[in-house]
Amino acid sequence: MGYARAVKTALMIGATGLVGSQLLIQLLDDQRFGKVIAFGRRQTGRAHPKLEEQVIDFDAPESWSSLVRGDVAFSSLGTTQKQAGSQAAQKKVDYDYQFEFAKAARKNGVASYVLVSSASANPKSSMFYTRIKGELDRDVQQLGFERVRIMRPSLLGGDRKNPRAGEKISSVLLGAVNAVGIGRKYREIHGDVVAKAMINAALDPEKGTRIFTLDQVFDEAKRAEPAVTP
Repeated sequence: MGYARAVKTALMIGATGLVGSQLLIQLLDDQRFGKVIAFGRRQTGRAHPKLEEQVIDFDAPESWSSLVRGDVAFSSLGTTQKQAGSQAAQKKVDYDYQFEFAKAARKNGVASYVLVSSASANPKSSMFYTRIKGELDRDVQQLGFERVRIMRPSLLGGDRKNPRAGEKISSVLLGAVNAVGIGRKYREIHGDVVAKAMINAALDPEKGTRIFTLDQVFDEAKRAEPAVTP
C-alpha cells in the first residue's frame, strides 16, 4: 500500500496521557509534520518550535471549536471510572469531549481522524466502558471524514503518571499466559508502539475507514517510512 507525503499540521487531544505523550514526542521529531497543535486542559510542559498549545475548556466547545484546523486530528484521550469519579464523568472524557473535537475537526475541513479505541469496543455491549468506546467509534465514522483510522489495542504498557493497580495485575497475568501461548490477542502493547502506528496510519492516503486490531497495530507500527517528496 502506498503512502502520501506528510501532512502539514497535526491536531491532537490527550497529549499528556500514556499514548498521547508518546505521540506528541514522535510528531515533533517527525520531519513530515511542520506543526503540531495540542488541545488540552493544561500545558504539556514541553517546548518545541513546532508545538502550539491551546489550553481549553472541553465543556465549552463553542470557545475553541473554530481553532481545530489542520490536516489530521489525533485523539488519544481517556480515563477510568475511578479517576473520573462516576460513569457520567467518565463518559464526558471517553465520549463527549472526543466527539466534540471530532465534530469540530470535520466542520473545519480536517480530512483525516485517528482515534485510539479499545480492543473490546462494541456499541451494543452490556458493559459501560466497552459500549461508550464502541459508540464513539461508530459515531466518528458517521461524521464524513475522508479517512478514519481506529486503533484497538488491548492492555497499554509504559510509564503512567497515575499508575493503575488493576492494569499492573493484568499485565503480570497476561505475561504469564502469553508465555505459554495463551491470550495472545490481549497481550500488552506499549504506548510508543501505538503512537507510531497512529502516525503511519494517518499518512495512508487510502480513503475510507480502517479499524486496526491489536496485531494490525503492531504491524502498522513496523511499516517503513516512505521518503518525503520534495
